[in-house]
Amino acid sequence: MVRYAKEHKQVTRQRIIEKAGHRFKQDGIDGSGISTLMSDAGLTNGAFYAHFASKDDLVAHVVTDELRTQVKRYGTLRPGRPGLEDLIREYLSPEHRDHPGLGCPSAALLDEIGRCEEGTKQAYTDGARAVVEEISARLTPEDPGSARAMAIGLFTMMVGTLQLSRALSDRKFADEVLEQGIENALAFMR
Repeated sequence: MVRYAKEHKQVTRQRIIEKAGHRFKQDGIDGSGISTLMSDAGLTNGAFYAHFASKDDLVAHVVTDELRTQVKRYGTLRPGRPGLEDLIREYLSPEHRDHPGLGCPSAALLDEIGRCEEGTKQAYTDGARAVVEEISARLTPEDPGSARAMAIGLFTMMVGTLQLSRALSDRKFADEVLEQGIENALAFMR
């Protein structure tokens, strides 16, 4: 029997989490079986339980990782409100809408997360709180707490707009929803 270093197990675990994040956002949590998730990671089904206690355990880790990555990426934006405007335009873009597997976990998975076990809901709550705090800090760096309500409004507006645009079969209407969403979000920030 071959023994792998602890680092190898961590790298493999992270690969499973990242591949599962993409698959969940693309096909949904319920639409992604363990065999597909492990195949995406280049592993056998039997290896799954060496890394996670259950699919629910994996989902909670994926949600944590996805939201942590999202918040970390905000650090690459321009400072303050200009960076927030860039974020709104990028978030509500046809590219983001058309590639859910590469995008925001909230817009792709919110309805399913609401039906998940408590561990996943807690992971999402912690991540969503971090997103709201990041938006608040960009709205009023000197007093992020004062902008919390507006940050919650912006976050929910962005997620809902993207979800609606993804659900529409009429491409022109879907684009119009995104464009109006950008205008609404920018007006809401003023």
